[in-house]
Amino acid sequence: MALMTGQTLAAWRQQISQDSESVLTRLLEHINTFPAEDNAWLMIANEAQLKAQLAVLTPLYQNNPDALPLFGIPFAVKDNVDVAGWPTTAACPAFEYIAEQDATAVARLKAAGAIVIGKTNLDQFATGLVGTRSPYGAVVNTFNPDYVSGGSSSGSASVVARGLVPFAFGTDTAGSGRVPAGFNNIVGLKPTKGWLSAKGVVPACRLNDTLSVFALTVDDAFYIASLAGGVDSEDAYSRAHPATTPAALPSTPTFAVPETLNFFGDVQAQAAWEQAIDALCESGVTLKPIDFSAFTQLAEQLYQGAWVAERTAAVGDMIQHPELMDPTVYTIVSAGLNYSAVDAYNAEYLRAELAQKIQRTLGEVDALVVPTSPTIHTLKEMEQEPIRFNSQFGTYTNFTNLADLSALALPAPFRADGLPAGITLIAPAWHDRALADFGRRWQQQLALPLGATELPLTPGDAALSSSPHHVRIAVVGAHLRGMPLNFQLTTRNAVFVEATQTAATYRLYALANTQPQKPGLARDASGAAIEVELWDIPLARFGEFVAEIPSPLGIGSLELCDGRWVKGFICEPAALNDAVDITEFKGWRHWVARKENHHV
Repeated sequence: MALMTGQTLAAWRQQISQDSESVLTRLLEHINTFPAEDNAWLMIANEAQLKAQLAVLTPLYQNNPDALPLFGIPFAVKDNVDVAGWPTTAACPAFEYIAEQDATAVARLKAAGAIVIGKTNLDQFATGLVGTRSPYGAVVNTFNPDYVSGGSSSGSASVVARGLVPFAFGTDTAGSGRVPAGFNNIVGLKPTKGWLSAKGVVPACRLNDTLSVFALTVDDAFYIASLAGGVDSEDAYSRAHPATTPAALPSTPTFAVPETLNFFGDVQAQAAWEQAIDALCESGVTLKPIDFSAFTQLAEQLYQGAWVAERTAAVGDMIQHPELMDPTVYTIVSAGLNYSAVDAYNAEYLRAELAQKIQRTLGEVDALVVPTSPTIHTLKEMEQEPIRFNSQFGTYTNFTNLADLSALALPAPFRADGLPAGITLIAPAWHDRALADFGRRWQQQLALPLGATELPLTPGDAALSSSPHHVRIAVVGAHLRGMPLNFQLTTRNAVFVEATQTAATYRLYALANTQPQKPGLARDASGAAIEVELWDIPLARFGEFVAEIPSPLGIGSLELCDGRWVKGFICEPAALNDAVDITEFKGWRHWVARKENHHV
């Protein structure tokens, strides 16, 4: 049996279903052969811990495999996230405690069958974007060990990039779930704040923290976030999805891009960015240059203003023991003692003003695209300028949580020196699925190898799985693209999914006395397959849409030609008495075109 490394969730599922214990035992043996210098792992499950996790899950899986979609699949957890019975250190040995219970997100993945295989290194107290601020040593870049891995979620990114696990938890306050993804050619999903519970996560800045997900593919990252996310009554900052945001970006979206970008003299990073921009344009993206000053000003607030006091609050009594902390981390975190409560309130007022400007700007586009990091540095360079170079890495990440935005870091064309150089898509809160929809198309377009494994990206499914926050509806007439009532969908953030047909059991009628003229669809055993369009409309906007539908039309369930059932337009039978049967045209567009051509 081949060692399962560098594989996506689908491949892991297939292999695990044959012999879960053997696969995981071989993985542990492989990890334990690594040299001591490989410090991405801080803790590895022993054989007893592995068997204990499987012992709970195996009977459940044998009874109902569908209930455990992640059965036996290993994942890694950043060591500022609790795993029951394991130490949590936040990369500070003096801070160590044994977790009594799993963090909520960890518990949800365990409940889905996943196995914690180990905990990973990080910049101490998640303070840094570099991966060098740990007493356990710096985690090196997976493509060139002379360079930084990015942080603070350095270890999690490393083990995913090398294919040791198909996904891992990181955290992201200022970019810690995105910069390491960009530096290691993997996907980093930074969820909307409050989607994934923060219960059981050591805070860095509690108001601006999120758990993040690293994976080799967008499909896997979004799937894991969907399983781990959801409202948690034990997290005061957890919140429910509003079900008002689009399920996907348009096929040819408009992306904002900073009108001026700073690469800090890194010509290779700039060249890689320009290649990415060319690829985006080739995919049909329209770029809209924007004034980026509000984003930049907000990004500066996270470390250069009173917001840093949140980090001081998070470390608690440890601030009284600088000798037990990383010197750079202590320098940053102790600066919070210089601010008053008045300073903190004024910082919040400024944050709100800048965030409002940012939201207005993003309201005019489908998303913002930026370099994940404008540059990269070697480990030796970081020793010389640990704070200044870290700040450079956060140029296009620091503002995101302060402005309550969602973000997705994606692999992109490499630099000329062989190092990765990713891009990040950013959009308002709860646009996570829409970003993922575009991100998976982007990943398929570039077809880069997976992480640092040199393994090819395999073709994915045609679309993300169905969303509980959207309703798929079939439209047959005036709501089709280009028709007079299509705006009733688009103004409610509905997005086009596909053109298809009903089952061959419907008849189509042109209704009398309707304005604009509308069709009626009726199920009939002697019918035909009628052309329809499928749209995903946000669940919270569906009622508004239905309320505008006039008699004799309504919404029911339609059968499609492939056996799927979706919501769709139906018609009261009485209205068909004086209607014209146009079934032979197989679709409203054909009927309208016929009328126009014959001036009927």
